[in-house]
Amino acid sequence: MSTSTDVRFGIIGMGNMGSSHAKNILAGKVPGLKLAGICDSNPEKLKGYAEDLPTFASADTLFDAGILDAVLIATPHYDHTTLGIKALEKGLHVLVEKPISVHKADCEKLIAAHTNEKQVFAAMFNQRTNPQYQKLRAMIQGGELGDLKRVQWTITDWFRSEFYYQSGGWRATWAGEGGGVLLNQCPHQLDLWQWLFGMPSKVRAFLTLGKFHDIEVEDDVTAYLEYDNGCTGVFITTTGEAPGTNRLEVAGDRGKVVIENGTFSFIRNEVPTSEHSRTVQAGFTRPDVWNVEIPGKGGGEQHVGIMKNFAKAVLNGEALVARAEEGIHSVELANAMILSGCTHETIELPMNPETYRGFLQDKIDNSNHVKKTVDVKASADDFSSSF
Repeated sequence: MSTSTDVRFGIIGMGNMGSSHAKNILAGKVPGLKLAGICDSNPEKLKGYAEDLPTFASADTLFDAGILDAVLIATPHYDHTTLGIKALEKGLHVLVEKPISVHKADCEKLIAAHTNEKQVFAAMFNQRTNPQYQKLRAMIQGGELGDLKRVQWTITDWFRSEFYYQSGGWRATWAGEGGGVLLNQCPHQLDLWQWLFGMPSKVRAFLTLGKFHDIEVEDDVTAYLEYDNGCTGVFITTTGEAPGTNRLEVAGDRGKVVIENGTFSFIRNEVPTSEHSRTVQAGFTRPDVWNVEIPGKGGGEQHVGIMKNFAKAVLNGEALVARAEEGIHSVELANAMILSGCTHETIELPMNPETYRGFLQDKIDNSNHVKKTVDVKASADDFSSSF
């Protein structure tokens, strides 16, 4: 825990997300955090801030300045691992943007570097602050839905234009991002999936590389997930569809939840489905239901909420909303979907991290992109702004 009034906070990577976080802190929206330094290898990204705010062109010079208690890493994905390890080794508290790493092997390496329990190590899974997902998790854990039977999440409102993909040389490349929609847009939903429903035992995905855009990674995915308890799931996403849909449907023994367009509907069976099936003396009747509209508007505090929680964790020992160690699960789900879709095979979980790392390196080595010589183990000495 910090002994000062405010946590001296640094940001590495001043792209869209890093600059947004900086503005929130400077606007006083995150009590307990004081912006003490910002860092980006692109000097243009450091302009426009107060003259007395220290700026740095490299992470090493920021770390060595001795002005920080904590740091947020908002760089391109591969650098999350190397910079996260450096920050932890410097004794800093660390908040890392999603995904915490590109592949499972790097996740394990980053997590292994967190050896001091006094260091707060968190991930920017801001959608965990959404009251609707919090309510669904409480219902599942409390048994309100009974045994889960089926989950379907259609999250196709991630539309991105060709201009978006051409706005940065690292975007939508195996060497720059390590994947497409699953590594950039969907880590939030994949994190929520495992946070709500746990990890499946098998994944079979169908995907297309560059279906809607001139890119080399996936932009259209349909995945089927199996659980040891018999529950099944379908996860559908793309960046090539408009207007798109964000609909989560969860069917359990005691009813069904649908979260869509800001509403939370619970159709509750008066009698559990399994009990009704065993006892009813008719062939087609279904259990009577209660239609329940769960109140709650708004998406929660999102990024600001995660940073507030991070500050309180450092200052007062508050429990984290999103521990960075939990970030390995969403990365493994994305890795399994990409590997399954590209090899046309069912992937059993937990997956061998070296299998995916080898697959990814082969994709990089055979890429026609200018950055194809980048190695998945590349250092973070030079990075460009993320998002």
